[in-house]
Amino acid sequence: MSTIAAFYGGKSILITGATGFMGKVLMEKLFRTSPDLKVIYILVRPKAGQTLQQRVFQILNSKLFEKVKEICPNVHEKIRAIYADLNQNDFGISKEDMQELLSCTNIIFHCAATVRFDAALRHAVQLNVTATQQLLLMASQMPRLEAFIHISTAFSNCNLKHIDEVIYPCPVEPKKIIDSLEWLDDAIIDEITPKLIGDRPNTYTYTKALGEMVVQQESGNMNIAIIRPSIVGATWQEPFPGWVDNVNGPSGLIIAAGKGFLRAIKATPMAVADLIPVDTVVNLTLAVGWYTAVHRPKSTLVYHCTSGNLNPCNWGKMGFQVLATFEKIPLERAFRRPYANFTTNNFTTQYRNAVSHRAPAIIYDFYLRLTGRKPRMTKLMNRLLRAVSMMEYFVNRSWEWSTYNTEMLMSELSPEDQRVFNFDVRQLNWLEYIENYVLGIKKYLLKEDMAGIPEAKQHLKRLRNIHYLFNTALFLIAWRLLIARSQMARNVWFFIVSFCYKFLSYFRASSTLKV
Repeated sequence: MSTIAAFYGGKSILITGATGFMGKVLMEKLFRTSPDLKVIYILVRPKAGQTLQQRVFQILNSKLFEKVKEICPNVHEKIRAIYADLNQNDFGISKEDMQELLSCTNIIFHCAATVRFDAALRHAVQLNVTATQQLLLMASQMPRLEAFIHISTAFSNCNLKHIDEVIYPCPVEPKKIIDSLEWLDDAIIDEITPKLIGDRPNTYTYTKALGEMVVQQESGNMNIAIIRPSIVGATWQEPFPGWVDNVNGPSGLIIAAGKGFLRAIKATPMAVADLIPVDTVVNLTLAVGWYTAVHRPKSTLVYHCTSGNLNPCNWGKMGFQVLATFEKIPLERAFRRPYANFTTNNFTTQYRNAVSHRAPAIIYDFYLRLTGRKPRMTKLMNRLLRAVSMMEYFVNRSWEWSTYNTEMLMSELSPEDQRVFNFDVRQLNWLEYIENYVLGIKKYLLKEDMAGIPEAKQHLKRLRNIHYLFNTALFLIAWRLLIARSQMARNVWFFIVSFCYKFLSYFRASSTLKV
């Protein structure tokens, strides 16, 4: 019997961010391993005209919860959706719902956050810092609370090369940032943002670091832990391999590369792609929740959920496996593909400029218009280029994360708990995982028929031909302009044409003699 699964039995659990990627997998695992839990409270706001109940039904109706419905047929009765808006004071929760949360909650998993790298500082602070502060205030009023687990990111201190499982101070106190944003206008905030975030690449990593400081400062006597996952990807094993439902992180790049829209990015092939499966993060999260509540550590422990120090996989290896899986060709053939340079070219790949990406998209949109279809490629390419540029910082660097607390926790688990809540990334086979990841994107995210591989290969071929055609035309135009301005270029061109003419004359003469 799993000790951790038994611990969550009969518990009332509050999950923020439950409608997000990780939140869904967390709920699924809880229901599947602890079907006798009392209730899971989820904070939800109506979206796209859907009521709270409709959003819950949509979540439970997905492929992810198929096994749960078999184990826990009344799962819908154990989800209590509460209207909340993290942008409002007290989250806009009604008095009745607030009273129920304060009096009944045993465990809090705080997963909610904005993961947009380019979010405005005001928005990022509100969701990643102020909302965390308000949730901690709520938690301090919960007499039955046993543990508060805060999900951060391994990149909250990405300005450092080696990162320990400690909370690092920021130059400016979170409270000062929160207070300042209340009276500063947006223009001033935008102007000072680069100075505030310093050597961090974006507002996301900066505000997640501030959020950790808030957790440390507002912890009081609560049992609190922080989990720092790296780049969260599709499921590894549970409830089945390859499940993913959003285009965040590597999923968008995999789609773009596999579909032929992305030909090259500026990346370091030997840099570690510190990817971590979402079910690995969830297993660690639930183990940390149990350990924090039962063992009550004297200080706030930080747990790194990363793969690079235990089972590294570099971007080059990942890229070739993506290509091989999308085209259903052997991996060794993918390494020989001339267009597989979106992850490799000596030590640093060449990221083609925006023009060389957008122009083929414009040509393809023109083709779509001629065939009576709606043009979409240019808009898609603009979004893709923005995403690639925001990822550039992370695909060109490697970090070292210590994992002492994570390894300590693993040693504390019984053999059964290590099996049921496995977060040992050393057991992960990267080639198999990435193949399942790509197939999962095609099946669960893009909703593609897996029998359509030949058609997909033809689509790739068409895009590749457009790309080659455009590059050839661009070269000829550039060469023609160069000839018009340079005598040396004209001489070289005259020599090439003369050589080709003499070669053809020789070839014709040889053919005539043979006849």
